[in-house]
Amino acid sequence: MNIGFIGLGTMGYHLAGYLSKSTHNITVYNRNENKAQKWLSEYTGSKALTISDLAKECEVIFTCVGNDNDLNEVILEVLKTARPNTIIVDHTTTSFQMAKHANNLCNKNNCSFIDAPISGGEQGAINGNVTIMAGGKDKIFEQIKPLLSFYSNSIVLMGDNGYGQLTKMVNQICIAGILQGLSEGLSLAKKANLDIDKLVNTLKNGAAGSWQLENRAKTMSKNQFDFGFKIDWMRKDLGFCLDYAKQNNLELPLTKQVDEHYELLQNEGFNLMDTSVLIKQFDK
Repeated sequence: MNIGFIGLGTMGYHLAGYLSKSTHNITVYNRNENKAQKWLSEYTGSKALTISDLAKECEVIFTCVGNDNDLNEVILEVLKTARPNTIIVDHTTTSFQMAKHANNLCNKNNCSFIDAPISGGEQGAINGNVTIMAGGKDKIFEQIKPLLSFYSNSIVLMGDNGYGQLTKMVNQICIAGILQGLSEGLSLAKKANLDIDKLVNTLKNGAAGSWQLENRAKTMSKNQFDFGFKIDWMRKDLGFCLDYAKQNNLELPLTKQVDEHYELLQNEGFNLMDTSVLIKQFDK
């Protein structure tokens, strides 16, 4: 099978690398050609100079780009030369509307679309154990699931197109709430001069245990944020959540509050820092 991968960013670079270890032929494309060349120096495959060149050769095309506009541009370019029955699998976190729109575009061109946002961060991509929440037709999902298994042990079809993105919204809402609680808890711990290492080891196996506690509490206490999932990206994702909630007459007060804190932090120059920088709202 000929596989294409468009977007060699923080996540896509590593995911494409895992696909290159399969028996399939993989062709990559990245807007910055130097990134594609670097990928070729580490993995087996080939690069395309244009999206159209990639699309006309591949039966399955993965995309992992920045936002709704990026994905729309990529889909339109892919469909110019894609063969009938091509399957497009998108790992971008987009809006629900964009997932539905992409599916409609693909269907009109006799192609199939799966929205498959991922969770697990860059480390999950490096380790090949991201979580995938998918939306699309069951028959198409079953065709591409073996490919997804190269970098995920948790691959779930949540429903029709768009339901992968709806599930990712819930994921981001939960993370926002956990980080707000962790920020408040650690602020109290610092004020009380608690030993943070002991704190994490004590709490991680109890009801307060979480990925964020185990992987971010210590760096938060040390004021280290120059890594991980940027708050620019988180605000994009929370924006999707808040927009969808507004359209469906739903209030998300904590999500709105956390988003406002992130906006203030963006304005203070922390926009490229990890989402755990949320704790700095308590710096006074």
